[in-house]
Amino acid sequence: RQALLNLPLAAYKRYEKQAEDGLVRAAKFLHLLHVYRIADLPYQTQIVPLAAILADLGDAWEHDTQRARLQRWYWCGVFGELYGSAVESRSAKDFMEVPAWLQGGPEPATVSEVMFRADRLKTMRMRLSAAYKGVHVLLMQTGAKDWRNGQGFGHAVFFDENIDIHHIFPQHWCKSEKIKPAVFDSIINKTPLSFRTNRIIGGAKPSQYLAKLEKGDAQTPAIERAKLDALLRSHLVDPDLLRKDDFNAFMHDRQKRLLALIENAMGKTAYLGDGQGEGTDEEADDDMVEADMVMTT
Repeated sequence: RQALLNLPLAAYKRYEKQAEDGLVRAAKFLHLLHVYRIADLPYQTQIVPLAAILADLGDAWEHDTQRARLQRWYWCGVFGELYGSAVESRSAKDFMEVPAWLQGGPEPATVSEVMFRADRLKTMRMRLSAAYKGVHVLLMQTGAKDWRNGQGFGHAVFFDENIDIHHIFPQHWCKSEKIKPAVFDSIINKTPLSFRTNRIIGGAKPSQYLAKLEKGDAQTPAIERAKLDALLRSHLVDPDLLRKDDFNAFMHDRQKRLLALIENAMGKTAYLGDGQGEGTDEEADDDMVEADMVMTT
């Protein structure tokens, strides 16, 4: 903050337009990833180096190769949960290393040193977690479609249909089956869906609400089973396991599918160990709250 206050007026005027353009490009970049609102933004703090890097790159960031690398860097920061603390040093390091990487240099530390633990998926239960938000956004980016109308989650559909994160095996059913919230509230059991679709799901078990979706009603057209199965798969959900109401098999299968999704985004294999030494979801949330406080003070 003091460095900004000490910035000479001449330097401010020199870089004002370039800095503003960088922020505009950052907004466009985030929209490409299907980040449309603050509530779904993994790290506000990561916008700072992102905008600075894009300001430095200019229009070159729109090249497919450059954009793909930028996306990889971004997802490594999100799923490595690197922007929850010590953000000033991380931002400065990334601003020096990422543009050099894009010009053929070595991978930045945010990419080369990051690691994602497979068991972390089980502990993502709260929206405050950056990685939790990351999975939600990544599913939309990679082609998830609504189960009721088959629409992708572009910005118009996102706001018109009130898209949000919802349970796949509903809370009511899970509680009736004596499944613990620590298990069913995991991101593994959640996916982006419209408000109306979630209303149709209600508290019924999957086999029942899938039958309801297939049958349709006065407000919702019927949908063929094959098409509905394809829509389920777009969320990395195995239709057969859902129709069998097999919660345990579903959780195991979808964890593997989500892990593959994250590995592809980060461009590296996840750690499949026992999770010892792994930070808790609460610790990650505390980091996120601290980072938000830094941004708003």
